[in-house]
Amino acid sequence: MLNQQFQEPFLAVVIDPTRTVSAGKVEIGAFRTYPEGYKPPDDPVSEYQTIPLNKIEDFGVHCKQYYALDITYFKSALDCHLLDLLWNKYWVNTLSSSPLLGNGDYVAGQISDLAEKLEQAENQLAHSRFGSLISPPQRKKEEESQLAKITRDSAKITVEQVHGLMSQVIKDILFNSVRQSNKHCAETSGPEPMVET
Repeated sequence: MLNQQFQEPFLAVVIDPTRTVSAGKVEIGAFRTYPEGYKPPDDPVSEYQTIPLNKIEDFGVHCKQYYALDITYFKSALDCHLLDLLWNKYWVNTLSSSPLLGNGDYVAGQISDLAEKLEQAENQLAHSRFGSLISPPQRKKEEESQLAKITRDSAKITVEQVHGLMSQVIKDILFNSVRQSNKHCAETSGPEPMVET
């Protein structure tokens, strides 16, 4: 922060490799820090993001010190040429890889994090039942909001897994059905017996 007193605020570009592989598209975020001493407005967050439980504390400490920037993409003719060369080199890896198998640890971590969040929500609900005569309606809204966030996280994990499963099914249909139909054609394309009439 000392450097920012004399220069422009820092800019960070973050590429999340795990989410990129899991989602099948590049996940890029750009952030810029506020000047020291600046109090950002308390605007509601426009886009929901899943934050792992072990990162929530860090996020909460620093969340008012930076803001997200809009990102736009463009490709030049050279970029298109380079991407074509990369595609020609790595297309086999794309077809042979499986997000379901390659991201097992990541998905297990997401599900474990989701289970911990559910356990926390359950504990908060159990404690709020004892103090329900004292608790204001705002507390109930917060609990519902927390459960809604957990539900959204769960739906996101489910959608990613379904996409991975669909890609596996499509690959199986494309490549294994071709092999089976070729085998079937080879069996039936032998010499036909001569039939006298």
